[in-house]
Amino acid sequence: MSWLTNDDDDDGDYAEYDESAAKVRPNPKGNKPRSKNRPEHADAVSGRVFSVDRGRYGVWVDENTPEERQIVATKARELGKTSLDRAADGKVSVVTGDWVDLVGDVTGDEGSLARIVRIQPRSTLLRRSADDTDAVERIIVANADQMLIVVAAKDPEPRPRLVDRYLVAAFDAGITPLLCITKTDLADPTEFLANFAGLDITIFRSRSDDFPLEEIRAALQGHTTVAVGHSGVGKSTLVNALVPEANRATGRVNDVTGRGRHTSSSTVSYRIGSGWIVDTPGVRSFGLGHVDPANILRSFTDLAAIAEDCPRGCTHLPDSPDCAMIERVNAGELGEIGKLRLDSFQRLITTLGS
Repeated sequence: MSWLTNDDDDDGDYAEYDESAAKVRPNPKGNKPRSKNRPEHADAVSGRVFSVDRGRYGVWVDENTPEERQIVATKARELGKTSLDRAADGKVSVVTGDWVDLVGDVTGDEGSLARIVRIQPRSTLLRRSADDTDAVERIIVANADQMLIVVAAKDPEPRPRLVDRYLVAAFDAGITPLLCITKTDLADPTEFLANFAGLDITIFRSRSDDFPLEEIRAALQGHTTVAVGHSGVGKSTLVNALVPEANRATGRVNDVTGRGRHTSSSTVSYRIGSGWIVDTPGVRSFGLGHVDPANILRSFTDLAAIAEDCPRGCTHLPDSPDCAMIERVNAGELGEIGKLRLDSFQRLITTLGS
């Protein structure tokens, strides 16, 4: 029998059967196949994540309206169960500062639980790695546009190299850095601050008994600012002074080792007027394995314009041959401040390889 025949009678004994006669074996698990068509969640509400604690997320909803409220949420199944803050799997986790879409019980009543179904596009992302050779990135905060670097003039001793690393991470993420040096009543910070004379950053000086709260509050208005710093420098103490209801845990510096204790164990956002400040746990190292050196140069706009005349592959370091940036700055094209900025830029670039 040919399959190309036009004879309608070739079906023979099977002519009486159609699709409804086919028997389908029941699913042994007793459940229906999962559809690939996911819900659009068109009725989802938006909110800002202000805290993350063991799979539960604190979210501000309807911010700056009469209906604003705090709700507790968890990640929906479509966002995955595993830790998604690793670049290796191509995904990202829900972190403090994220804007998210929520469904479920968004009333904020006691015992209610909403679900986070989407993470909105991020404007910035502050990251660090365990060390400079580690490709795995740890996300610190999302959507911050300022970084308040807190460093003590003494107890613990200031570490210029660690501050350099914070600056590199800020420039790479497109975040504006601010510097607050605390405990200036214990030591004169002038020599330490000379390391950053070539950088256009705002500097606050603080005493143990006198914080420049009004100046700092004014700088935080209308911005989301992440506070970073070594353990024991007074970061959480400063946050408590700015936001009395924060009640962040604080500690003292060890008299023997000169190191601060890790007192803050989570990243939490607090509202200050029209701005937000994000307190983070203190760190003693800040890996930069994820940073692209080109992002650092873009932060020095005056130097970047000159660097366009440099030969291809120029590192802009002191031993770079025919570096137009070094030659023109040394010739006085950008004045004395240009020499300081070049020195700061070279120090930051060197930090990536140290």
